[in-house]
Amino acid sequence: MNDSPDTTTKANEPQLCLQDVCCAYDGVPVLSHLSASISPGETICLTGPNGAGKSTLLKLLNGLIFPEQGTYLFEGTAITASLMRDHRYSKWFHQRVSFLWQNPDTQLFCSTVTEELAFGPIQMGLPSAEVRQRVDDALQALSIAHLRDRAPYSLSGGEKKRVALASLLTMNPAVWTMDEPESFLDAAGRAWLMEFLQALQRAGKTLIMATHDRELLQAFGQHTLALTPASSAQQAG
Repeated sequence: MNDSPDTTTKANEPQLCLQDVCCAYDGVPVLSHLSASISPGETICLTGPNGAGKSTLLKLLNGLIFPEQGTYLFEGTAITASLMRDHRYSKWFHQRVSFLWQNPDTQLFCSTVTEELAFGPIQMGLPSAEVRQRVDDALQALSIAHLRDRAPYSLSGGEKKRVALASLLTMNPAVWTMDEPESFLDAAGRAWLMEFLQALQRAGKTLIMATHDRELLQAFGQHTLALTPASSAQQAG
C-alpha cells in the first residue's frame, strides 16, 4: 500500500521552486523577492555573509517556516502552513526532504546512536527487519559502527556530525539540505565529507548546502545562490 499523497509532477518541472519569496523576523526583512528553481539531482551552494538568510532559506525549504509573500513549490505543490498540518502529507514530505542542522546537538535527541538512526525509519512505518538493515547500512557507510551503543551527547563534535548525517541516510531522502555540513569536522573529517557528498551526487540526490568552506565551494560550487542581507539571491552557474 502506498501511503504517499497523490502528486503529479511533470517531467519538465523543477523539484523545488521559489517564486518571489519574502521572509522577515520581527518585521526585519531576511529574504526579499527571492526566485529560484532547482532540478532533481542538482547541487546548489548557498553563499553570503552571516545574516544573509542562508539558514532561513533552508528552514523554508524544509517546511519549518513559510514565506510572508510569494510561493514555495515542492514537486509542483505549494508548501503552506495548512498543508504541513496535514499529517499524511507532512510525513511524506519529510521523508523526501531532509535537514542537516549546523549544530548536531540541535538534531540528536535519542539515548543511543542506534536509536537515533532507527527513529526516522520507525516513524516511516517500515518493518523492523528493514529498520535494522537501514541502521546497519548507515553505521557502515559513515564508519561509526563502533559508536552504535554510545549516547550521542557523549560523542565528539565530529562524531556527532557523522551520526546526524547517518540519521538522514536511514531515511533515504531525495533532497539533502545542509547548514554548514563542514562544521565540527577536522581536516580528515572534511576530506571524508567531500567523498560522502560525491557519493550522494552519484546516487542522484539533490544537494543544497550553505557553506563558507573554500574547498567545498571549489568542489561543489558550480551552481550557487549568492545571498545578501535583505535582498534577493543571485544565481550563478
